[in-house]
Amino acid sequence: ILGASREDEEQLERPGTLTETEIATIQHTWAKVYGRKEDVGVAVLIRLFTSFPLAKQYFSQFRHMQDPGEMRASVQLRQHALRVMNALHTLVENAHDAEKTAAVLRTVAKSHALRHRVEPTYFRILAGVIQEVLGEAFPEAFDAEAQGAWSKLLGVVYWHITKVYGEISWASLDNTAE
Repeated sequence: ILGASREDEEQLERPGTLTETEIATIQHTWAKVYGRKEDVGVAVLIRLFTSFPLAKQYFSQFRHMQDPGEMRASVQLRQHALRVMNALHTLVENAHDAEKTAAVLRTVAKSHALRHRVEPTYFRILAGVIQEVLGEAFPEAFDAEAQGAWSKLLGVVYWHITKVYGEISWASLDNTAE
């Protein structure tokens, strides 16, 4: 992939296909999460922005916010959190459909690359934050088996995203944040 670091190149080996057991585990754990999708999504974004403050550069509506309470109250942050959670829901619900998964991720990747100019590494960072928050919020459901299945799913997501970034020649775009 053009513009990918050596670390990214190592990550681009295509992840294995999710097994039926992994899909069932993901869907079972997701059922618990999705019932609290807005709160969980907000927690994910707040963790992302407090742990990785440079990620806020892509969000003009709340890039100035420092206080987690202020972030939690932001209508725009809540709306974006719901978009993230709904995209994950689509992926989880269609985990058996590789074409649907690829189509959803192609749309997300193109939007984030071309319109929002988001560095692809933020998808890897977000994946780690999602796993961290889900593990803390649902410790009974996110045992080692569930963590492994989610890690594999999020690896598939990152692989598809970086593949699309490569196809659109991300490195040749003016992708500097202002």
